[in-house]
Amino acid sequence: MFGHEKGAFTGADRKRIGKFEQCNGGTIFLDEVGDMAPLTQSKMLRVLQEKAFERVGGSETVRTDVRVIAATHRNLPAMVADGRFRADLYYRLGVFTVALPPLRERGDDLPVLVRHYLRRYSRELGREIKEASPEGLEVLKAYPWPGTIRELQSALQQALLPARGDVLLPAFLPDLPGDPGESPAAPPADDPGLEALTRDRRGSDACDLHAEVHGYVDRLLLTRVLEYTGGSQHQAARRLGIARETLRKRLRELGLHVTRTVGVDDADDTP
Repeated sequence: MFGHEKGAFTGADRKRIGKFEQCNGGTIFLDEVGDMAPLTQSKMLRVLQEKAFERVGGSETVRTDVRVIAATHRNLPAMVADGRFRADLYYRLGVFTVALPPLRERGDDLPVLVRHYLRRYSRELGREIKEASPEGLEVLKAYPWPGTIRELQSALQQALLPARGDVLLPAFLPDLPGDPGESPAAPPADDPGLEALTRDRRGSDACDLHAEVHGYVDRLLLTRVLEYTGGSQHQAARRLGIARETLRKRLRELGLHVTRTVGVDDADDTP
C-alpha cells in the first residue's frame, strides 16, 4: 500500500510506488480492514489523519489525498472493545457507514443474484444454463449462506460443471452443509465413527491404524458420492478428482458393490 525504495529489503531491486501514492486524487478500496495487523493499523491511521507516509526503506515524506472506502465482515465495534482494533482508526474509517445485511436476510435478492451469476458463469464455462428451476431455487433459498455472496458464487460454479441443458436442476447442486448454528446429526448406531475408531485402537497393539482410518474414510466418502451420482462411477470419479480406474480399484479393495440407479446416463461405466 505504501511502496518501497530500491534496496529496502532483499529483492527490492527497484523503487515501487504504492497504492496510496498511485491513487492520489482518486479513490482506494480497502477490503477486510478488520484483518489488518496492529502495525498496519497505525500506518493507516497516520495516512488518513495526516495524508502523508514514507515508503518502506525511505525517509522522504509522500503526500497523498485519497477517498477511502473500506469493507469488512467482522464486528469492528466488538473488536475495538476487545482491543483488537484501534478505536481512533475505527472512527476515522466510519465517517459514513453502510450496513449490508447478510444474504440470508435478503431473500428477494437471491433469485436475481442466482440468475446473474448463472448467466455469467455459463458463458465462462461454455454452458447454456440461464435460469434455475423452481425446485433448485427453493433449495438455494432454504440454505442460510454463511459465506454470503462468495459461497453462492462457488456453489453455482460447482453446479455448472456437471450441468446439462438450459435449466439448473437440484441434482446439479453441490451438497450444501447444514446451518453452522445447528448441532451435527448423530452418527448411526452401527457406525463407530472416526473418533471412536482411533480411540479404541490407540491403546492396542495395532500396527495398521493408518490403513484402517483411510479405509474408513474412503468407504464413507465413496459411498456418499456414489449415492449422490446414482451409482455412476464416471460422475463420481469426476467429483472426487481421481481417475475412474483409481476409483474402481479402490472399490474392489474395499469390497464395495456399486448399484446403478435406473436412468443414469453413463455408457462408459461398464466394468
